Amino acid sequence: MFTAAPQAFAQILIGQTAGFTGPVAAGVKETLDGAKLYIDKVNQSGGIRGKTIELVSLDDSFDPNKAAENSRVLIEERGVVALFLTRGTPHTEAIIPVLNKHKVPLIAPSTGAMVLHEPVQRHVFNVRSTYQREAQKAVEQLTSIGMQRVAIVHADDSFGRDALEGANKGFEAARLKPAVVIKADRSKPDFGAIVSGIVESGAQAVLWFASGNSVADGIHKLRAAGSSARVITLSNNASSGFIKSLAGNSQGVMVTQVFPYERSMSTRFVVEALALSHSKGLEVSPAMLEGFAAAKVLVEALQRAAPRHTRERIQAALESMKKFDLGGMDLSFSATDHTGLNFVDLSIIGDHGKFRR
Repeated sequence: MFTAAPQAFAQILIGQTAGFTGPVAAGVKETLDGAKLYIDKVNQSGGIRGKTIELVSLDDSFDPNKAAENSRVLIEERGVVALFLTRGTPHTEAIIPVLNKHKVPLIAPSTGAMVLHEPVQRHVFNVRSTYQREAQKAVEQLTSIGMQRVAIVHADDSFGRDALEGANKGFEAARLKPAVVIKADRSKPDFGAIVSGIVESGAQAVLWFASGNSVADGIHKLRAAGSSARVITLSNNASSGFIKSLAGNSQGVMVTQVFPYERSMSTRFVVEALALSHSKGLEVSPAMLEGFAAAKVLVEALQRAAPRHTRERIQAALESMKKFDLGGMDLSFSATDHTGLNFVDLSIIGDHGKFRR
């Protein structure tokens, strides 16, 4: 799919590949909606020295192989100067060889995979905390309220294994072990076996590390089996679409967050996003805030690289960012650190189907 104007009218071409269809489609849409809030504002105000930002988005259906091919098309055939807001851990890993070959920066991949942080990936610039830190925070929360039997369900891919490693660090700090650790096929989870394993372990809570539809379907099966175990999942599922997919089983599900509370009037970053979203009749979600932050970083890099928006100048502009103020949140990059932000918090889905903290 294309969300950009025809290339003949493009001024600064930015490429994106993400799962606009498939299991993460709802979250991808919300993240892009947040990014477009800020990009549209900049374009309407004259763009970057008179040049508009044109985003070319391709659907990879949440398939790593398609993500890699899309990135090649965007770079080699469409001539984008940077990639932006990819989605998924194995998907972004598949793109890295293409980035390195053409020396193209990727700004704000929507994943917290540690492999994108350490060691530093030369052309990847993260605008969010890591899944490992989120998973540790989730374990800390559960153990702080006295839960001793905690199960882990994780997708059997690089994302799931990464989150599992973070959770294990949390268990080690608490001097506990998981009640059970269950691998789940990323594409076709065996929910019968998963739910049986959770129930048989006597788990009081479940850390569920997978994409939105898989977690939602698993929770429905878990509740149908009579389990009341508390479920915590990660920020890859911090979207309104995820809540809707949970339907009547949403209340009490906890989700880690990597940006401040989306209704907090004490954070300038959030206030700005709220004002722009209200003007377009949209309701801000955590996923939208991730996209909004990503767009602010993209725009700042383009402003610093002006007037010549080459891939090399954008790379250098990103690595020059020191304590860039997103609006009450400082982001920093250097040649040896591409993490950007380390913020982590927890939310719970309330009885009105909204995240609250």
